[in-house]
Amino acid sequence: MTTAFPEWVEPMAATLTQERFNRPDWIFEQKFDGIRVLAFKQGRGVRLFSRNRLPLNYPTVIEALADLPASEVILDGEVTHAGGGVTYHVFDLLWLGGRDVTTLPLDARRGLLNDLSLQPPLERVTALEDPRPWERARAEGWEGVIAKRRDSTYEHRRSPLWLKMKCEVARDLVVGGFTDPQGRRVGLGALLVGYFDGADGADFVFAGKVGTGLDTKMLLDLRARLDALEIAAAPFTKAVGLPRLRAHWVRPEIVVQVAFIEWTVHGKLRHPRLLGVQA
Repeated sequence: MTTAFPEWVEPMAATLTQERFNRPDWIFEQKFDGIRVLAFKQGRGVRLFSRNRLPLNYPTVIEALADLPASEVILDGEVTHAGGGVTYHVFDLLWLGGRDVTTLPLDARRGLLNDLSLQPPLERVTALEDPRPWERARAEGWEGVIAKRRDSTYEHRRSPLWLKMKCEVARDLVVGGFTDPQGRRVGLGALLVGYFDGADGADFVFAGKVGTGLDTKMLLDLRARLDALEIAAAPFTKAVGLPRLRAHWVRPEIVVQVAFIEWTVHGKLRHPRLLGVQA
């Protein structure tokens, strides 16, 4: 039974993660800072769409896709602009020659994609072999890396089988308080951190909560150190969004290093995680 060539395929999206890992059942790819593009080729007819199904027009990409020997193909990838030209970085194959291949595992889809003869400006996205690819991403100025389960099928949703690890920046911040632990967590819930700003560092500005990156030993050790510094009132002089419940305040003496993606429009840390605590 022949399956009809689809007019549209909902793209698979990666889930943002703060984890950093490298395991053999996952592959890692460069995360490009471009435009997500799904390409539909039927005969010599080619249609390009954004992830929101908006039609796109990249003449050189369309011409190269039309020249592919396969009669029916659906590709997923990202278009970047450089030096006046465009490159279509292809990272997945969803349809080939009358067959829906989204139910195949990623490794099998990549094998089929490797058999396609892609000519510039089409470029196949290769797997990264670095033991710590997120560090290479930061060093080379990439947006980040994408981690994908080798056995993952192509899911038409935001999936935990694809993870995006965005490049982070790190900054030393000062602990001004903490929240109580909830559920099975011990020690403390999150650190309330800030930085000194203004003339002569007169303002202690609240920068947000950090609850990721602490293991059990660190949670217990930090709670003991913070209990010894507890004070009655919040030390922050500029503080929007401080928690009102289960919060404790401390003298701002403990310095921690925090990694985060960016500052929010409200001046808070986006997706922070603890890297370390100064002795």
